[in-house]
Amino acid sequence: MNKTLLAEFTAREGAEDEVARLILEYAKKVREEEGNLAFDVYTKASAPGAYWIFEAYRDEDAFQAHLRASYGGPFNTALAPLIEEDASVLTFLDPVT
Repeated sequence: MNKTLLAEFTAREGAEDEVARLILEYAKKVREEEGNLAFDVYTKASAPGAYWIFEAYRDEDAFQAHLRASYGGPFNTALAPLIEEDASVLTFLDPVT
């Protein structure tokens, strides 16, 4: 079964451009992962500093491989001081059948 989630965070005032640059660079790398099915970056129309990232992976193994990717740690370290939350807020999703 696919592993699907939403990751949410809000750029601090003044950090919007750097957050956009970081997440777009990161998205390119994640989309190249063998088990990645989607990594779509959105901002909230009424609050452009609020990011919602829709992520889907082939299965749990692909998601775990994503978590172990060498570029994930440096991305999260660079992002942390630029966002309002302590880290991305993850919401795991299940399909309605």
